[in-house]
Formats: sequence, C-alpha cells, structure tokens
Amino acid sequence: MPITRAATTATATARRAVVRLGAVALTGALLAACGGTSADTSSDGAGGKVTITVDLFGSFGYKEAGLYAEYEKLHPGVTIKQTDTEDEADYWKSLQTRLAGGGGLADVQGIEVGRIASVTQQQAERFEDLRKYGADGLKEQFAPAKWAAATGKSGEVLGLGTDVGPEAMCYRTDLFKQAGLPTDREELAKKWATWDGYLALGKQYKAKAPGKSAWLDSVGSLYSIMIGQEKERYYDASGKLIWENNPALRTAWDHAVQAAQGGLSAKLDQWSPQWNQAFAAGSFATIPCPAWMLGYIKGQAGESGKGKWDVAALPGGAGNWGGSYLAVPKAAKNKKEAYELVKWLTAPEQQTKLFEKQGNFPSATGAIAKVSGAKDPFFSDAPIGQIFGEAAKAAPVQVLGVHDQNIAQQITNALSEVERKGTSPEKAWSNAQKGVANTIG
Repeated sequence: MPITRAATTATATARRAVVRLGAVALTGALLAACGGTSADTSSDGAGGKVTITVDLFGSFGYKEAGLYAEYEKLHPGVTIKQTDTEDEADYWKSLQTRLAGGGGLADVQGIEVGRIASVTQQQAERFEDLRKYGADGLKEQFAPAKWAAATGKSGEVLGLGTDVGPEAMCYRTDLFKQAGLPTDREELAKKWATWDGYLALGKQYKAKAPGKSAWLDSVGSLYSIMIGQEKERYYDASGKLIWENNPALRTAWDHAVQAAQGGLSAKLDQWSPQWNQAFAAGSFATIPCPAWMLGYIKGQAGESGKGKWDVAALPGGAGNWGGSYLAVPKAAKNKKEAYELVKWLTAPEQQTKLFEKQGNFPSATGAIAKVSGAKDPFFSDAPIGQIFGEAAKAAPVQVLGVHDQNIAQQITNALSEVERKGTSPEKAWSNAQKGVANTIG
C-alpha cells in the first residue's frame, strides 16, 4: 500500500493507493538465507520462453526488493513485466472495465483487501480457482483470517495473501523534544493508551508546537486507523449494511471531528505532493502508521530523517489497515505460470525478504515468526518486529463487505470537509450519507 498497500476499509480505506516506497533497513533475527525451495520449478510451457504480466496499484515492492530478478534467475526463460497505477481507486475502476470486457488483463492482478469481498461474493467466475493448481495445500501457510477473506462461497481460492497492515503510531522525537513532550516509546504508549489520551497529548503539543508543525497529518488518517481496530465497520457478519448506526464508526468519526475542530491536523491530503513534502519538512509530529507506512516515510523523509522518527504502540489497542492479494484472472494468458509466480512471491521466504527491504508486514505465519526480532535504525532502533507482530496477533478478524472501500472514501471525503472547509459535522455526515447512496445505490 501496500492494504494496501496498503490498502487499505481500515486497510487502505478507499483513499489513494498505498505507494510503499523506500527500503527499510532492519537488524534483528531475520533469516539470512531466503533462496528458492524445491517447489521453485518453472512451468513455462515445455521449457520455452514466457512473459508473465503483473498489474498492481502503487508499489508492492517486488521490484525494489529484487524479487522479480531473483525469480527470473531461478526460472530461465521467464520474464516478468509489471505495470502500476498509483491510485488504487483508478486501478480498481480500470480492472472492473477489463474484467467485464474480458480483455487487457494481466496474468497477475493485485487486489486490495478492501475489494476482496467484491471478488469472492460477486466476481468469483472471473478469477481462477487456484485450487486447480494446488493452492489448497498452502492454507496452513497463512494467517486464518487472511486465507478466509479470499475464499469464495464454494471454497474457491481466489487469491493468495501478500502483506497485512498491523497498526502502530510513528512520531518525530525531535519535534516532541522541542514541544516539551516525552520521547520514550514505552512512556508514550502509556500516556496515549486511549484515543482521548492521544488527543489530550495533541493539545499539549499544540500549545508549544515548534514552527508551524501540527500534531498529526490529517483527520482522515486518524479515522482510518481507528476504524481498523474494529471487527465490524460497514457491514455485519450477515452482510447487512450497518455503517450509519455503528457506534464504533461514530466514535472514530467523533474523534476525527474533535481533532479537526481542535486545530490538531496539518490538513494534508494523504498521498498528495504536499503531504509527501511534509515528511521532510517536519510539518506534523505523529502519523497513524500501519507497517507498510515505514517504507513510505523513509522514502519521503530521506536520509536526513534517520533517527528523528520512532514507533510506539497504538492508542486504543491493536488494529489493521491495509494488505493485499495476488489473483489470476480467468482471461490470463499464462495461468499456470502466473500461479507459480504468485505462490513464490507470497511464500514465507519472500515475505520475509520483503519486510526486510520494504517494511511490508507478512501475512504468512512462518514469516511473522522470522521477523519478530527485527529493529529499524531509521526509526531509532524501534523493535518493529515486536510492535507490529504483537499488533498483528491481537488485531480483530475484520468483517469485509462488498463496498467497504466506497463507503470509507465517502466518510474520509466528508471529514476533509470538516477539516479544510469548516463544514459542520452534521452537514458533512449528511454529505457522506448522500455520497454512499449515490456510489453503491
């Protein structure tokens, strides 16, 4: 995100694509050797040459981590060609058009977690059931919730999981010091054990904020991280829409409104050029931080940001924002070869490498154990393997609905009106209701 991914539902919500950039340098108990296994055999037609096309949103980090180059080396004759769309909403719209027409599809298509229910409930006939290639034997490799979300009504395996988005809070220690706030991650975790505590600390920061810096980047990110802590958000387990009357959602909305009206936000559009520049400029002191955000922060803050950032446990408990899947369309030209690539990219060894180099937290259970001791020098040697690992274990198994992303987009749009235009919360909520009605019918 990459959701993401990010991502992001509270997993990338329907906002802009999670562009997971920048390498995350880690130290800790990671596997030193992550080469191919005995299952790494090419299935490219009779040993001939084949080009596997991969279409993704944002950047999943496979190129950056060198995984494509490694796979091509392990499989002579295979070439991987990737295309990207930065904005996940644009990507999804284009994918729907191509799925309906049956043409222009890649061999491998990325699916953000907020869209996976649409695939399993409405579009299963347009994607390969990966069981025919042996995917059912991989079930124990993934976290149960990750596997279940991509399982169709009749047990079809419609995608394999990439990353997940366990949540934490990233913060600028230099700005905290200047504002007279503690910088120790354990002490902060206690002070902001609740979201009320987080906003209270934000008011303290605002009173002595250095320069023109704000407490957080945007109220949309606050809403997204909070709603990621909930099991039911937009739908209940029966598939019924509940978002308008869901008290958990209104709690997240109300806290975001409080932050907006309290002047705690930098009023930045996430993924915008201004938001990107703000990481290096020190325009905000905290940012709700799924695991995939680490690589993004590094990419935007640059080398000069090293040691100025840290990571602490999230207020209010564990949650998830972001994560994705890799799927093979029925119209793909190289289905079996595509499956072999997807299987390899999502294997524990490759997920471990991706976390090591990009910060994308693995959904493969074997990889989660391998990264538990990881630390990141850029983030003041924060024990990110432990922080995100504990969050991943404690995060609720979320109910995913067909229109999660669309609903989340309308809510964050409405919160932006409160934040940037001064629209009343009541009017903004009404606008969100109308937006959802127009979007999903």
